[in-house]
Amino acid sequence: MGFFDKLKKINIFANFGSELTDDFYDELEESLILADTGMDTTLELVEELRRRVKEEHIKTVEEARACMCRCIADAMTVGDAGLDLSTRPSVVLFIGVNGVGKTTTIGKIGSQLRAERKKVLFCAAAADQLTVWADRAGVDIIKQHEGADPAAVVFDAASAAKARNTDVVLVDTAGRLHNKQNLMNELNKISRVIDRELPGCARETLLVLDATTGQNGLIQAKQFKETAGITGIVLTKLDGTAKGGIAIAIAKELGVPVKYAGVGEGIDDLKPFNAAEFAQALI
Repeated sequence: MGFFDKLKKINIFANFGSELTDDFYDELEESLILADTGMDTTLELVEELRRRVKEEHIKTVEEARACMCRCIADAMTVGDAGLDLSTRPSVVLFIGVNGVGKTTTIGKIGSQLRAERKKVLFCAAAADQLTVWADRAGVDIIKQHEGADPAAVVFDAASAAKARNTDVVLVDTAGRLHNKQNLMNELNKISRVIDRELPGCARETLLVLDATTGQNGLIQAKQFKETAGITGIVLTKLDGTAKGGIAIAIAKELGVPVKYAGVGEGIDDLKPFNAAEFAQALI
């Protein structure tokens, strides 16, 4: 069973007959929009399919289905889908609003890195839930009390990482900062601490999004990209009511790669993202 088999199937090509007519393309557009792919991305994908159908002399719906998989995978191949962990330590910041599964995501990625024999350090200001994950994964955690200055906690974590020869520091940032200026100020402060204490370290800023929020997720991603300079997306809850097309829209419209996808609660239900596998499962 493939990783994305838990993805809610949208049966894009379910009842399209066998002819590649204008009706076929109209129905395809409608299906993609219903799948949360968004209007702009849908129109671009269908136009690209039309172009390839003509260029590759595709005659059947089955061939068009395979071609559509390639179109989607290509559209989602933006930037490097892997994490840059090329320095010791490397730092990964996790941002996103409350309730998207940010802390759980950090716990799962930390556990996976620990299984790869990397020395991992968690960092958070308010860390009750993350402490549970740290204990479960056998990972050190640097934390302070609720309401502590996040940059001060990052300073402590940077010092600990150097002293303990840590491979990767995973930082849980605040989720309550809906005000853009506050968020920008906090992230800039954290960034300055990292620059000063860990100069030249490899750094990722991952935005965690709940896939079930659909187009709202895209709006969130655009706002966070403006304020935080994100390097990648983690899409959680792709197994529930999420239709999955939002992943295509985010990658294509923002030019930011989806780096991880979550399809359940288990520790193995979060995996590095694979665009080709995702496209196959979706369609």
